[in-house]
This record gives sequence, structure tokens and C-alpha cells, in this order.
Amino acid sequence: MNTRREVLKRSTAVAGLLAAAGLLPQLARAQAAGYNAAAFETKSMADLMKALGASAPTESKEVTITGPDIAENGAVVPLGAATTAAGAKRLLILVEKNPNIMTSMFELTDAVEPTISTRVKMGQSSNVYAVAMMGDGRVLYAQKEVKVTLGGCGG
Repeated sequence: MNTRREVLKRSTAVAGLLAAAGLLPQLARAQAAGYNAAAFETKSMADLMKALGASAPTESKEVTITGPDIAENGAVVPLGAATTAAGAKRLLILVEKNPNIMTSMFELTDAVEPTISTRVKMGQSSNVYAVAMMGDGRVLYAQKEVKVTLGGCGG
């Protein structure tokens, strides 16, 4: 019978052989070509729009944001964004009081429905925004306040 220690020892040896032979998968990257690192490091909506080369956003009923009114755990807050406006090229989810305002950016094509959902970290109660960047240069947004009872960013 193999002990746990023996299995781990053999697994390490096998992993070492696979790595030496180049048979282990490479590091997965979630960022696409043209990734805008500066946009993800911005602290305010105005700085974000400047980094993306976009105009000032206007509030619109064509954009919706979904999420809980009260998030019990700020480490995993489910948020969604959608737009009914034709010609949307990007959907963004922003959390105003996070260290970096932009949590996610989704590139859209005409082949996909402009509806996304994800989970984000929120360190404290904050306004969250769904922003739709249109092909004609317009930037539309919707906002919602989400209250966090247990912080997810070290709180």
C-alpha cells in the first residue's frame, strides 16, 4: 500500500519530468492583445475615460446593472451589466470605492448578446457602475449602490 508521502514524492518526480520535457501547459493569460494596463490602474471615472480615450459618460436607461442591495461578503459580489442600445463595443463594471475603479472590461461583437455577469471584490459599500461604450463614441452608464457587510479587500 502506498502512503500519502510516497504518492506525493512520485507526483513531484513526474511533474519534474513533464516540465523538463516541456509537456506542462504554459501560464494562462486572461489579458488579450491590446490590453490597456493603464485603464485598470485608474482611480476615478474621469481618469478611466481619459485612459480609454472616451468621452464623458451619460446616464442612460439603455444600460442596466444587476447586483445585490446588500452583499454579505465583499470578497464575492455577483454583478451583471447589460445594454439594449445597438452598437455596443465594450461593457465595463466599475466599483467607485475600490483601490482601482475598473474591475472588468468585456469586448463585444455583433455576434454576442450585450449581457455579462461576473463576481468582483468590494472592500466597502460603494456605488457600482455598468458602462457601455458604443461604436459611435457615446459612453452610457447605469449605477447602483451596493452595501457590503464584510469587506473583501482585507477588511
